[in-house]
Amino acid sequence: MRFEEKRVRIDRIDPSDETYRITTDSEIDHLIDSIQAVGLINFPILIRKDQGFTIISGFRRIASCGALGWTHLDGRIVDPRTPLLETANMAISENVFQRTLNLIEQSRVVLLLSTFYNSDHILAKKAAHFGLPNSPSFTKKIKQICLLPEPIQSGVLSNAISFAMALELGILMKEIGVIFANLFVRLKLSLNKQREIVMHAKEISEREDISVLKVLEEGDIEKILNSEDLDQREQAQRIRSYLERRRFPTVVARKKKVEKFVKSLKLEKNTKLIPSKYFEDPTFTLKLHFKDSEGLKRHRATLEKVIQNFNI
Repeated sequence: MRFEEKRVRIDRIDPSDETYRITTDSEIDHLIDSIQAVGLINFPILIRKDQGFTIISGFRRIASCGALGWTHLDGRIVDPRTPLLETANMAISENVFQRTLNLIEQSRVVLLLSTFYNSDHILAKKAAHFGLPNSPSFTKKIKQICLLPEPIQSGVLSNAISFAMALELGILMKEIGVIFANLFVRLKLSLNKQREIVMHAKEISEREDISVLKVLEEGDIEKILNSEDLDQREQAQRIRSYLERRRFPTVVARKKKVEKFVKSLKLEKNTKLIPSKYFEDPTFTLKLHFKDSEGLKRHRATLEKVIQNFNI
């Protein structure tokens, strides 16, 4: 590809045109220090557009030069007749061969390439040239990630939200997905606990015939999050317990009753009275641990205590 090295005015470069932007990193402090010390060594790549220039590579370098008060910088200008696919490949190459791409950056790569390839199979093969998985299923899913609301993307970047959960939140109404994302980033929940909260909120919505948004915005959750007496772990536990009580009021009530009864028996550690898994079945299992007949005889008092006090 032919370049023309040329000095251009920074105010003619359009930073808002992010057609070719791959990187998610917007931090420029380190770059500013480097450019101040040794100058701009690797010139940005630009292509003419109307009366100005579009950035193919070098968003942070250009921002750093602007922050330093520069009015002009040296750039590598691409021939405007260059095919768009070629400039797209150039923008991607400038990123993938410098570092490992995060999920959002991979998504941007796939989305940019999808402009030129309609088939997910072909798109996956082309993405594989840049180190991405050669999987049409993965390709189809990941290109949606960079289109999700910013709070969800931020959660993905901070590893508070997984790829799988990001896709699930993306299916929801935007406002609801953002509320869940902010909650998960704040509470640092595992994927299973995140899914539990989403599932309970949806089921409460259906059971009570109200919106998921209303479930999330009601006072109890907000009160828990605003409590200065609770740490992050306690907040997470209380929100999960609140949603569970609201989703399964009868089961939770029985669970509390059973736990209170078992606790009142003050059973020895070698004796366990175990309720059904979800507390809906009235069946109990009694486990007695012993080594000999004398040990078994000592359990008589325990059995009598359970029989006399059983009121569940």
